[in-house]
Amino acid sequence: MRQSGILMHITSLPGPDGIGSLGQEAYDFADFLHAAGMGIWQVLPMGPTGYGESPYQATSVYAGNPLLISLDQMEKDGLISLAGEERFTPDNAEQVDYGPVRERKMALLRKAFAQSEKKMGDRMVRFQQENPWVKDFALFTALKNYFGGAMWTKWPDQGAKMRRQPALGKYEDELADEIRFHIWCQAVFAMQWQALKAYCNKLGILLFGDMPIYVAEDSADTWTHPEVFQLDKDRVPKRVAGVPPDYFSADGQLWGNPLYRWMWLRFHGYGWWVDRMRHMHQMYDIVRVDHFIGFANYYSIPQGAPNARTGKWVIGPGKALFKTLKKAIPGMDIVAEDLGEVNDRVRRLIAFTGYPGMKVLTFAFGGSEANIHLPGNIPESTAYYTGTHDNQTTRGWADSCPDEEMALAEKVCGFTGRENAVWGLIRTVLGSCARIAVIPMQDVLELGAWATMNHPGTVGGCWLWRMAPGAATPALAEKLKKMNQECDRRNAGT
Repeated sequence: MRQSGILMHITSLPGPDGIGSLGQEAYDFADFLHAAGMGIWQVLPMGPTGYGESPYQATSVYAGNPLLISLDQMEKDGLISLAGEERFTPDNAEQVDYGPVRERKMALLRKAFAQSEKKMGDRMVRFQQENPWVKDFALFTALKNYFGGAMWTKWPDQGAKMRRQPALGKYEDELADEIRFHIWCQAVFAMQWQALKAYCNKLGILLFGDMPIYVAEDSADTWTHPEVFQLDKDRVPKRVAGVPPDYFSADGQLWGNPLYRWMWLRFHGYGWWVDRMRHMHQMYDIVRVDHFIGFANYYSIPQGAPNARTGKWVIGPGKALFKTLKKAIPGMDIVAEDLGEVNDRVRRLIAFTGYPGMKVLTFAFGGSEANIHLPGNIPESTAYYTGTHDNQTTRGWADSCPDEEMALAEKVCGFTGRENAVWGLIRTVLGSCARIAVIPMQDVLELGAWATMNHPGTVGGCWLWRMAPGAATPALAEKLKKMNQECDRRNAGT
C-alpha cells in the first residue's frame, strides 16, 4: 500500500508548558493526520536529551524524555492536581526555550510524583519488571544530578564511575527517593506513549520512530555497558564517530559518539543490539535507522581530533548483524537512512536486508540527470522526502537556491515561480513511485528557513521550532487529503 506521512517531532507540537507533549495536542495532531489522509506520523528520537538538546545525543537508548510527559493528561487520568498558576507560559510560542522549560517542567513533575507515586504502585512494579534497564538508567540519572551534572567519566567517586558494587549500593540507599522519581517518570512516559500509539493505530496511523545508530558518550548505556564500546581503561573513547567532509560541512561532522566493539558484539550474539531493537519494535510501527551506512562501513576519528578530516573508514558488522536481528525480531519494519557516502558495500547490505532506503527531493536538482534523488530515478522501495530534519525547509531552499536548480525543479515538478515551489515539490513526492512519502510539517505550513529543525555540524540554535497554535487547520487537512487521493495514497484505515 502506498502511504504518506508527516514528519513532526513531539517537542514541536503546540500546547502548555513551553514544549509539545503526549497530551491533547498529540491527539489533535493525530486527528489532523487522519483528516488529511495521512497514514504515517514520523517523530525524531524520543530519549532524554543531553548536550545541545539533540535527540541524537540522548542519555539512554531506552528511556523517554520526561519533558514530553503531559501534566494535563495526568490530571485527566485522576493521578494529580496542579494549580493553573504553576504552569509555564513562554514568551515565544513558536520556539522551545529549553532552560526555563526544563527548570519549570521538572519541578512540576516532582510535585506530580509526590501526588501520584502511591496511586501508580502496581503499574510502577509491573513497569520495572518489564523494563530491567530502568533501574540502571534511574541510578545513572540520580548520580549525574548528585555530581552536579558532570559527565559520568568525570565523576569524582571512582567507585560510582567504574560501577563498583559497594559504591552502587551506597548510592542506591542514599538516593533512593531520586531513583524512584526517575523510574516514575519513565513509567508515566511509557503509559502516555502507548496510549497515544493505540489511538493513532486505531485511526490507521503508523508511528514511525527514529533510532540513532550511535549512543552518547555521556549516557546510561556507556556507563552500564562499557564492554560494548571502544573505551580505554579509564572508560574514555579511543576513537569516535562522525562523517567526512560533505554537502553539509567542509570539515565533516565530528559527532563524538563512542564506536562499537563489533567483534565483541558478534562473539556475544549481538545481544545488546537485539535488546535495543526489540525495544524500538515495541515503541514504533516503523523504525528509521539513522546513518545505516555505518553498519556496512563506519567513519572512525581519533579521540581529540579538532574536526572529522583525519578519520578513516572501517568495515562494519554487515550482514551478520541483520541475520541475527531478522531471526530474533521477525517482521520488524525498518527504513534505512542511507544518505551520505554510499558505496557498493552499503548497496549490497541494503539489498540483502530488503529495507527501503531514503531519498530527498531538494537534493535532486544539482548535478546530472543521473542524480539518485530525482523522482524518475528512485526505486519503489523508497521513503521519499521533500527534506528531512537536517535540511532547511523547502521554502528556505526555494528562496535561496541557484537559478539553474530552480529551473530544473520547475521542469521536473511542473510548477512556475519560486512562490509555488513548496507545493510543487510536495505534490511531486506524493505523486512519485515511492512506497512511503513523508513531508515535514514545516513544509506543509510553507515556513521559511527560520523554522529549520537542525543545522548539521553546529551546536546551539537547533531543535527549537514549534508549530503555532491553530496552524493545522481543517482547510489544510482537506488540501492534503485531496492531494493524497489524487496520488493514490491512503492510511491503513481507509
